[in-house]
Amino acid sequence: MNYRTHDGEKISEIGLGGYALSGVYGKKDPRQFTGIVQGAYERGVNFFDVADIYGPAEQILGQAVAPFRQKVWLATKVGWGSQGKPDCSPEHIRVSCEQSLKNMRTDTIDLYQIHFNDPDTPVEVTVGALEKLKAAGKIRHYGIGHVPPNRLEAFFTLGQPFSEMTELSAVARSARQRVLPLCLAHRVGVIAFSVTGRGLLTGKILQGHVFEQGDLRLMDPLFQRERFVSGLRVVEQFRVLGQKYGKTPAQAAIAWVLAQPGILCALTGPSTISHLEENLGASGWAISPPDLDELDKFFQVEEQRLGEEQKQSIRPILSQDLDPERALTDLVYALETLVETGGATEEQVMPTLGRLLGARELPAADLQAELISIQADLRKRFL
Repeated sequence: MNYRTHDGEKISEIGLGGYALSGVYGKKDPRQFTGIVQGAYERGVNFFDVADIYGPAEQILGQAVAPFRQKVWLATKVGWGSQGKPDCSPEHIRVSCEQSLKNMRTDTIDLYQIHFNDPDTPVEVTVGALEKLKAAGKIRHYGIGHVPPNRLEAFFTLGQPFSEMTELSAVARSARQRVLPLCLAHRVGVIAFSVTGRGLLTGKILQGHVFEQGDLRLMDPLFQRERFVSGLRVVEQFRVLGQKYGKTPAQAAIAWVLAQPGILCALTGPSTISHLEENLGASGWAISPPDLDELDKFFQVEEQRLGEEQKQSIRPILSQDLDPERALTDLVYALETLVETGGATEEQVMPTLGRLLGARELPAADLQAELISIQADLRKRFL
């Protein structure tokens, strides 16, 4: 395992995340995660990341690392309130921190991260709450995640965050333009998540793949329409590249993330020990500069092709009758496409995304009416 240094701290360049324990990829066995945590530590991983809303993840992680607590980083997150919306107010941060400390059986959280953007709480107020926790010894460092670039710069200017957590993979590359330059300018380390595109870049998810009920990927835009087809073309590039280096597509994909400027750690979420070992095989080698250049050329062509296809795809989603079987998935896809193609900002679409996710709880008789209403609103605002 290779390590990277930032602000005098040494972190394994591949970390382990517990997002799957929230149930987003189907039901998981906590005992299996405990074994993976211990196996990761034995293989040199010293960075472990969860969140207060990942089900029992904090408790499970705290118990798993107890025998070697002082030798690893415990990272968790705060920012989702009891009202079902982002909350980065001082009181919520204080109370949540105390609960996370108790959950993980520790006196100090190594990295406490803002999980969501809270537009109702000024950045300086949130920073002040984090600095108080740091001064009290409750946390060692704090970081930022899921915050739009304009708010991100405010956090960097008003506070002293150790890191920024962002999605980055060969099939989700926008952070290279929107986030990485900003982090480099402010000397903030970047922790990348979903580095294998939620499994797409392993090469094991092919056209026609069926996810189990409850798996988030059933409605994830990355696995829909032309976005998924584009992803499969990217997978093929990494399959060929991996063969050149004697690596798997997943290992080549993680190595590509690690080659990006400012990356401190690539966060992975293996479900088995063999999966863990494959991910860790991305450490200790590097893709050559000429091969990185060739990938960039491929990405430029692919982005232009995908952008044109998505613009053609979004209009019928918003203007034609919705397919009852696909309406929810298609509208989520339309929202992300609007952001990806520059048709809308994250701030503009987040309220609608909240409506869509909330609509999943409606009775079938009311669901379609709500989706039609959302479609009409989007059509009026963005077409």
